[in-house]
Amino acid sequence: MTRSFTVGDFKIGNRNPLFLIAGPCVIESERHAMRMAESIAQICSDLKVNYIFKASYDKANRTSVHSFRGPGLKKGLSVLKVIKRSLHLPLLTDIHEVAHVGPAAEVCDVLQIPAFLCRQTDLLVAAGKSRRAINIKKGQFVAPWEIRHAVEKVRSTGNQKIIVTERGAMFGYNNLVVDMRSFPIMREIGFPVVFDATHSVQIPAGAGSASSGQAQFIPHLARAAVAAGIDGIFMEIHDHPERALSDGPNALHLKLLPGLLKTLLEISHVVKDEVKA
Repeated sequence: MTRSFTVGDFKIGNRNPLFLIAGPCVIESERHAMRMAESIAQICSDLKVNYIFKASYDKANRTSVHSFRGPGLKKGLSVLKVIKRSLHLPLLTDIHEVAHVGPAAEVCDVLQIPAFLCRQTDLLVAAGKSRRAINIKKGQFVAPWEIRHAVEKVRSTGNQKIIVTERGAMFGYNNLVVDMRSFPIMREIGFPVVFDATHSVQIPAGAGSASSGQAQFIPHLARAAVAAGIDGIFMEIHDHPERALSDGPNALHLKLLPGLLKTLLEISHVVKDEVKA
């Protein structure tokens, strides 16, 4: 059993319905971000899925210095404000610096700690003090039982609204694998567990100066993770992955979301019914 808490107008964790965190990797433009938010929100409304819109104002961990990072803090948060005002969706965005916590917390419901920064004490503590929900991405270099230390850093501030997300583990060079044992192990920490089905199929730096990916395996891993009893699913989604400015090779095409999400809900219902029994 995990703790439950409210994000937006719905509860997550502790056997509440499967929820979705989804959106483009990075804000490419206000028009595109709005279109993606509207499209995904409509799909989730049709399927009665609780939804958190995700997009980053800055991707500070791109492979190359020449890679697109996003519009930046000020402009990016202004885009997210428009989406929130227009669609009334809870929002999630990455934070990379302590100085960004305050401004991001004014706009977003969930602050995300990127995988590469999951051991950065000052960032975790500052995020916890914001009193927003905190999504900690488990680093590719961190064992599932070790993520409790990052959780404790946030909890030290009194903040109990914590999510932990699996996004694959390094397997040699330029490759990731997902150990399905990580989900029950991380759930034992006592907080909602999410599976990032898109970064888990990433091939880090696989394209030389950028990451590549194997998006065809997203459905397979997502189905397995939901069967393992996760609380939520995270997917970066794009309407034209081949033209995406960040992480296109490992993004799910928007047109595939309805069918996949329907299947994931069916699996989740079976798993939760078994737990109740």
